[in-house]
Amino acid sequence: MKKIIFTFIAILVLGAFKFFAQETIVSNITEYNNTIKLAKPGDVIVLKNGVWEDVKLNAHGQGEKGNPILVKAETAGEVIITGNSTLNIYGDYIIVSGLWFKDGNTEYKSVVQFKKDSKTFANNCRLTNCTISYYKSKENLKDHWVDLWGKNNRVDHNNFTGKTSEGTTLVVWLKGEEHVENNHRIDNNFFGTRPDLGKNGGETIRIGTSTNSKKSSKTLVERNIFANCDGEIEIISNKSCDNVYRDNLFVGSQGTLTLRHGDHALVERNVFLGNGVSKTGGVRIINSNHIIRNNLFVGLLGDGFRGPIVIMNGVPNSPLNRYEQVKNVDIQNNTIINSGPISFGEGKDDEKTLAAVHTNFSNNLIFNDKPGKNILFLDDVSGISFNNNYIDALTPQVINGFKATKIDWKEIGSFPIPTANNKDLLVTKNNTSLQKDINNSIRETFNAGAFNLDANTLPKALKLRAGPGWTPNIVAPIVKAEEITVEPGLETLRKAIDKASPGAVLNLKTGAYILEKKIKVVKNITIIGDKGGASIIMAKKDIEKPIDYLFRVNEGVTLHISNAILDGVNSDLKYAIVSPDKQEAGIYNLFVDNITFQNFTNKDGGSVFKAYNGTKADTLSFVNSRFENNYRGLNLSYDKDIMEQYNANTIIIDNTIFKNIEEAAINYYRKTLSPEIPGGNLIITNSVFSNVYNEEKGKVIRTDGIGSVSITNSVIEDSFKVTTPVSLKGSNNSISNCLIHNSGFVKTSGKAKKENLLYKNPKWEDKVLFIPSDKSPLLKVNNDIGNIGLKQ
Repeated sequence: MKKIIFTFIAILVLGAFKFFAQETIVSNITEYNNTIKLAKPGDVIVLKNGVWEDVKLNAHGQGEKGNPILVKAETAGEVIITGNSTLNIYGDYIIVSGLWFKDGNTEYKSVVQFKKDSKTFANNCRLTNCTISYYKSKENLKDHWVDLWGKNNRVDHNNFTGKTSEGTTLVVWLKGEEHVENNHRIDNNFFGTRPDLGKNGGETIRIGTSTNSKKSSKTLVERNIFANCDGEIEIISNKSCDNVYRDNLFVGSQGTLTLRHGDHALVERNVFLGNGVSKTGGVRIINSNHIIRNNLFVGLLGDGFRGPIVIMNGVPNSPLNRYEQVKNVDIQNNTIINSGPISFGEGKDDEKTLAAVHTNFSNNLIFNDKPGKNILFLDDVSGISFNNNYIDALTPQVINGFKATKIDWKEIGSFPIPTANNKDLLVTKNNTSLQKDINNSIRETFNAGAFNLDANTLPKALKLRAGPGWTPNIVAPIVKAEEITVEPGLETLRKAIDKASPGAVLNLKTGAYILEKKIKVVKNITIIGDKGGASIIMAKKDIEKPIDYLFRVNEGVTLHISNAILDGVNSDLKYAIVSPDKQEAGIYNLFVDNITFQNFTNKDGGSVFKAYNGTKADTLSFVNSRFENNYRGLNLSYDKDIMEQYNANTIIIDNTIFKNIEEAAINYYRKTLSPEIPGGNLIITNSVFSNVYNEEKGKVIRTDGIGSVSITNSVIEDSFKVTTPVSLKGSNNSISNCLIHNSGFVKTSGKAKKENLLYKNPKWEDKVLFIPSDKSPLLKVNNDIGNIGLKQ
């Protein structure tokens, strides 16, 4: 009887507790503030659907384990937080759910932070089922979207997409003992597009800082997706100790999971997919006592610091913010497929002189059916133990510690899995052998690589459904182009481009814009010079470290530049404009209008424009422009040893002059078995080529192997030593309605077409501006074909 009475009383007590918990709907910030300050364990505060603009939400209180205070949207995804807004979570057992921070413009340093102030933090709190998208900060503010403080907090099932401002997307802080051994969880989130910032500070996740890097964080990062996170080379920056990274998926992200500072990190069961994107990498290793095991790397195109596995060199007596020597690191049972080279001793220079020691690299599997090196030894590797690593590669490398083999594969969902036929891959078990594989399945037999032989399932990372339980329809906001007036002077243009927002228009005045450092264009930019004057862009004379180009257009970027003079005078410049760096294959665009390129005379490989190996422009357009007194014009010929590789889909030359060019005006090359195979497109209209490559074997325009070439209404003259100014081959190559004078004869073959070619004196009235006289055969009234030459 006593037992029955006790049970009945217990039910009454629990029922009473639930009875006093309240659910309250609030429709504005005043109602919310009045409600949250009275919240008790178990209370639910519901934010009414709609737009909440310019609000400071403080989610705080003293909830209890199993009975938290919940702040949630009336309908997940339909409470829009925007404008100059922020959310502070602090106290104990607080949950915030279902909010969408959308297209804001904040003056706060955090969109969400797990603290109130420097003394009041969050413990056992949670941000879940939310989205932050395209929330930008005021000018020059380095903001974070989430700042994690306190202990035992969780950020899960959220979507973070479109951070464009400086500052890490999500930061875990260890400043103060209240945050050490924090046991935070960052799980099941979708980290979406983060464009290249062009400098440090664009990490997606950072755990710790160099100052606190020897403190233990014990943060768990698992089951997240990182897609197109290109902010900087460090997608994740580990800067503390005892963190775990497992079951995450990295897709098309141009960087690496970087163990930058701190020790004792565990990196396991992650999948890294390049998806054909250049600069995609895997894991970069610095410091001590890390474990990197059972990871899968597929199609990563990065090299150097962005390789699939990179072991860095260290600095003697390294300060906390530099590079500690790699020690006691265990790298086992990883699989690397069709990726860039694994690098040992990366970064070796006069400062980073310490190679890795007491490090184990064993039971790893490498496959590559594409040409190129798969292993790079850049320094002494005697401190690394290599055992039972197997390699099946198109380019053989005989390297100690790597055994050549041929792998038999099967496919699961287009992913290759080694079959049980691979007896070569069986290894002897020892006290360091891994007991489970990438699927967390027991290893009944022991073999190299991340998978058990004949595995029948894919890793968790490839089955993730990360992000909120609702699907945000995220659309990048349309932003009116920022207009900036730039004054002439030293470095004014480069600094203006660095500060400008993507899509900005920079207006130049008449005067000289002098560079001490080259400009890397990492965002869409338009540069407009003074059309009525002369905006001159040039390098500073006699600088201590000479620069080799004025502009580099990075992959994924479009540069428009007009109404200016780019001058190579009095400098060691080799180029005016260059493509992305070699093997950075992302598409880019360059549109040039009314630009004069002059005095680029460096003969050590120089040209006005250079395309590096393995790069590709979609469109290179030069209209109403002038190339004068240069060594070379456009040089897109560096992939001459790679079949079917070419450096631009389309080149447009319209109403443009090439005068006094020592070698080819255009060198556009593709190695191909047949010019009938599509690839490359050159369109030249109403242009003049005067005194270009004036040598017997010189080609004014070289288009070897290019699939489609059209040259119309143009003039080639005064290259009197040239035998064949243009040689066209292939049914989609043609030249028509052109005049050639004192420059040899056009050659066609393989069904290429030539028609209405005049071999006559053009009879100029103005030889500088190339204006024809009244009796010129360039005029339609005199040739019965049509006007030839520049548009007058």
